[in-house]
Amino acid sequence: MAGSACRWLVALGLLGCLSAEAASPVWAIRGAHNTVYLAGSIHLLPEAEAALPPGFARAYADSARLVMEIDLGKLDPAEALGTLLQHGGLSGGTSLREVAGAARYARASAAAAAVGLPGDSLDHEAPWMVALQLTELEYARLGFDPEQGVEQQLLRRARADHKSTAGLESLADEMDVFEALTPDAQLRFLDMVLDDLGETGDETHAVLAAWRRGDAAQLAALLATEYRSFPALYDALVMDRNRHWLPQIERLLRGDENCLVVVGALHLVGKGGLLELLRRDGNAAQQLN
Repeated sequence: MAGSACRWLVALGLLGCLSAEAASPVWAIRGAHNTVYLAGSIHLLPEAEAALPPGFARAYADSARLVMEIDLGKLDPAEALGTLLQHGGLSGGTSLREVAGAARYARASAAAAAVGLPGDSLDHEAPWMVALQLTELEYARLGFDPEQGVEQQLLRRARADHKSTAGLESLADEMDVFEALTPDAQLRFLDMVLDDLGETGDETHAVLAAWRRGDAAQLAALLATEYRSFPALYDALVMDRNRHWLPQIERLLRGDENCLVVVGALHLVGKGGLLELLRRDGNAAQQLN
């Protein structure tokens, strides 16, 4: 289970609702002159399971702006590729085999081949980048598609409706999170992904079902222990980014227009979650059905 939880943490950021009752992973927070809707996303979905919980439609219809982790509406593909290459490559002619060791390199190469990626294409990538690539390709193999994910669905609607979009951080900011992991943490991340690549299907469906029905207790049972087993990754990917995003969301609450803010749903709840941080500052949230 260690790898599965790590993979969900990175790729999907899943956690559903605060109660076991069926509800949408969307909350309304009232400002003095507006409402900010805070929604939990799954960044990748299979086409057959792409329908969003009803709260998303309600929040989107009542919002003038769509705010995402990254402003996907303004993300240039060529620029994004350059950012990935800049941050995810090994420097100074170092190879993955040297950094990871022969045994781990052999496992990574075999895993890459299994998901259709030439093993030698990983030779000059950092361990964290290899882990992300393997994760993405495994989900693609299982039919998970970012074009069916929550953000892309909402982005297509926003473009059609001429609604503005914004981001809480840049792609470079996200890459910095992984790049800042210690060498040992990067290798541990890669090991966790490699350990679990072949056991994704059943766990994936269990997590999806819990997210859709808002079963926080089930999601916590699936994930919480594993998060605690890798606090460095959890803190960097979730806690630190939440603290960075909080003042931006609170600025939106001081505005005049309604906004829909969509982030990986794991960012919303639990200790250090955005809902808790907002409540500490006097901003109560009401969950939508």
